[in-house]
Amino acid sequence: MDTVLKVAVLDLNNGVENQGIRCIKGLLEEYDESNEHIKVVYDLFDVRQYNQVPDLSYDVFISSGGPGSPFEGVGTDWEAMYFNWLDQLWEYNQMHDLKKYALMICHSFQLMCRHFDLAEVVKRKSDSFGIMPVHLTEVGKNDVLFSKMQDPFYAADFREWQVLQPKTNNIKALGATILAIEKERPHVPLERALMALRVSEEIVGTQFHPEADPAGMSYHFSREETKDKIIRRHGSQKFDEFMSRLLDPEYLLKTYSTFIPAFLDHAILRAHNLEVD
Repeated sequence: MDTVLKVAVLDLNNGVENQGIRCIKGLLEEYDESNEHIKVVYDLFDVRQYNQVPDLSYDVFISSGGPGSPFEGVGTDWEAMYFNWLDQLWEYNQMHDLKKYALMICHSFQLMCRHFDLAEVVKRKSDSFGIMPVHLTEVGKNDVLFSKMQDPFYAADFREWQVLQPKTNNIKALGATILAIEKERPHVPLERALMALRVSEEIVGTQFHPEADPAGMSYHFSREETKDKIIRRHGSQKFDEFMSRLLDPEYLLKTYSTFIPAFLDHAILRAHNLEVD
């Protein structure tokens, strides 16, 4: 008999066209097809546009990236509902042996850091765009989600905001750990941003986009309208480097094929006491 893994996908794109939700759905469908005795079912929740959040009947929650400032939701119904969902998830896991798991991506990661007051969330001097090296901390090298990845590994990094200046006392009090930081730039006098943080065994967040699908993104960014927009904003050299790394299996493909599948494996093992094929 198949084990059913119920997944809630929280869409924070606010109705803006994006590749992230397509990539997340594709990964869930691939995981379903590649595991003979696991049936993955998922529902979408449009958080910012329609004030939708899931209940706690799901095993796994994946909360997406999205455009705009991580502070623009202050005082809105959707942010209050979103933070209430996050608090309920945290409280549930404190009270139950079989846990529920959450992955917070990019915009969601910034909201999570704001909500738990784990670091400063600030605007970048210029937005990041590309496939960038990400460096693991010593703790990150041994984390179940990163243990099969190289250090550094490469990941899609698109952000206008960043998480800096970790609040050590708050992190320690919560039991959180920093797993990854951005690339070292000795010639640039700027702090290195946090790129991954584990709030608990069950809840982890990434500033980068582990769902980024090389083939699909290559097609998307090759469209004339999209290509022209990127070149106008970042220049042709940056665009050419990005496309080259999309097509090189040594870059993005490893992260895409490793990180979220490992997250789902861990959730299946812990939520259902089941070893994955």
